[in-house]
Amino acid sequence: MANRYRENEPDPRIVYKDIIDMPHHQSLTHPHMSLYDRAAQFAPFAALTGYEDMINEEAQKSHE
Repeated sequence: MANRYRENEPDPRIVYKDIIDMPHHQSLTHPHMSLYDRAAQFAPFAALTGYEDMINEEAQKSHE
């Protein structure tokens, strides 16, 4: 494997060698979230409803 790190950056495999092979934590109180639900957290949403329509209207006006 080629060294992808710069000369002044430490190798993370060495820096984190004490924790790199530890088992992943599983909560005893919270159920495991499905991959579908996890993906939904990062799905795009329309923070500015109507913004796209407004942009399209202005574009049409400028082409007339």
